[in-house]
Amino acid sequence: MSVRQPSPGAAAKTGRGHRVRAPFVQAPGRLRAFVRRSEGGLVLLATVVGCLSGIAVSGMTGLTQGLREVLYRLPAGSRLSAMDAVSPILLLVGPCLGGIALGLLIVLVNYVRGPRKRPAIDPIEANALHGGRMALRDSLYLALQNIVSNGSGASVGLEAGYTQVCSGVASRLGIAFELRRGDLRTLVGCGAAAAIAAAFGAPLTGAFYAFELIIGTYTIATLTPVVVAALCGSLVSQAILGTQPLVAFDNMQAVTTSHITSLEIVPSLMLGLFCAALGIAVMRGVTLVERVVQASGLPRIAAPALGGLCVGALALAGTPQVLSGGHGALHMHFAEGGQGDTALALAGLFVAKATASAVSIGSGFRGGLFFASLFLGAIAGKLFAAAAPLLIPAMAAFGLTPLAYAVIGMSALAVAVIGGPLTMTFLALEATGSLPITGLVLAAVIASSLTVRKTFGYSFATWRFHLRGESIRSAHDIGWIRSLTVGRLMRRDVRPVPLDTPLATFLRAHPLGSPSRVVAVDGEGRYAGIVSVPEAHAVARDAASGEQPTLADLLRFGDDFLTPDMNAKEAAAAFDRTESEALAVLDAARTVLGLLTESHTLKRYSEELDRQRREMVGEPG
Repeated sequence: MSVRQPSPGAAAKTGRGHRVRAPFVQAPGRLRAFVRRSEGGLVLLATVVGCLSGIAVSGMTGLTQGLREVLYRLPAGSRLSAMDAVSPILLLVGPCLGGIALGLLIVLVNYVRGPRKRPAIDPIEANALHGGRMALRDSLYLALQNIVSNGSGASVGLEAGYTQVCSGVASRLGIAFELRRGDLRTLVGCGAAAAIAAAFGAPLTGAFYAFELIIGTYTIATLTPVVVAALCGSLVSQAILGTQPLVAFDNMQAVTTSHITSLEIVPSLMLGLFCAALGIAVMRGVTLVERVVQASGLPRIAAPALGGLCVGALALAGTPQVLSGGHGALHMHFAEGGQGDTALALAGLFVAKATASAVSIGSGFRGGLFFASLFLGAIAGKLFAAAAPLLIPAMAAFGLTPLAYAVIGMSALAVAVIGGPLTMTFLALEATGSLPITGLVLAAVIASSLTVRKTFGYSFATWRFHLRGESIRSAHDIGWIRSLTVGRLMRRDVRPVPLDTPLATFLRAHPLGSPSRVVAVDGEGRYAGIVSVPEAHAVARDAASGEQPTLADLLRFGDDFLTPDMNAKEAAAAFDRTESEALAVLDAARTVLGLLTESHTLKRYSEELDRQRREMVGEPG
């Protein structure tokens, strides 16, 4: 690697006291050129990302497991959520100690770096708005917070930390190789794919997680690097940790008591709708807890400690299954000995785990709902299997067992919270190896996804963006639209005329054939409207004897204008709304900055759309 030299005269600070961007490590020129112009070069880089991601996932998993074993005095390799013999005192105070440690970490980092003005960029936001650019330092910091949170028993998963740090590494490598915007977004997707594949030992799941949630689309150009990264991540993680299968069936009798027919789609669809409602309730619950914490006035560093105490109390009063991600508890529920729970017990466990997750995230612990949604979905599926025949006796005639409903519910509730119908379908396929069950899962996830999209409109990640004022709904690249601003597109060579200019003078200065629109300003230099030159000549020609038309009589669009920070899409909507072919661009004081025409806006917007399409499908520019 070589180091890019800073610009001449660059120092730690400029004369005005602003920091300049530090030099960053770059790949050698020939290697950069090979990766940029060769599809094989991008695949090789994806391979490196996959291997590094497998190592990162294994390291984070080992650290959190070690932290739980020390804090809760667990036997080596034991899962906290599957344990019965844990000291009651440790169950109560373990998450609280983690909250205290997290608060102290936040104080220390804020002291060293200063408080952040905005949250760190996650992979979805990076690909939607920033062309795949992420800060590796922020990603490592969030991963450390996730390790502390999950390792202390807070009800959050590690998957958010996995994808954050792996995508951050991928982004940093892509920047070092100066990848094009489309290739950098693909490489960020490779990092996320490798992270999920390594976490679950499921390469197809990881690949489609990247396609649906991180890149936002599937194309032939992205297929090879993403799949290669996912395979490498899974293989490296298996070699280091030996990832335990998510679900293990000894025989299909554990799933079905009869041959699966198309009629089993009926209860699957019903379960999908049920899980959609539960998923929306869980996401709303997290927001409710956050608002309660904010309204309470608790310091940010104290909220995790209090939240941890509440989670510990839930574990003490109920079961350790509510703690941490829930891997051990999920395996326990899929085991042969975990099939005798009553509907009341399952409902109580669902409420306790959902509450623990909402309190953990709402109080400031770092992590996501990926694995919690899988665990909650499995419980919801078993609850559906126990309760549905009591409410609708005809449901008992179907050949699916509670374990089959658990698999279907696991995917249906996860897609309601996380999104990615094909991701969750492939997760079920790779977990069970059963195509018939996977077909029922597909029906359930489609019902769940469609219901959530039409009634709620967000996944958990995009719901969080919405709460902080962002409008993105997916990882589709809209950053280029925001960068294509009115300020960049407008003509600046605009010479406004005073509104009190006599019409005859105006006509002499602007004969027919000159620019057809002229901006007028009032006596204080503020925007007054637009005058059409052909219309002004026509009015003067048709004026009756003795009439003296003025420019004020010809003004149009006095209250319609653009601002320089609007993007091209917003400008096009303004042209449609005002039915104007051109609008003035003003600042906050109504000073004229320029003029923008509809034809130029649509032309540039179309050109950018076409360029994005070519990049997406891998066509040469």
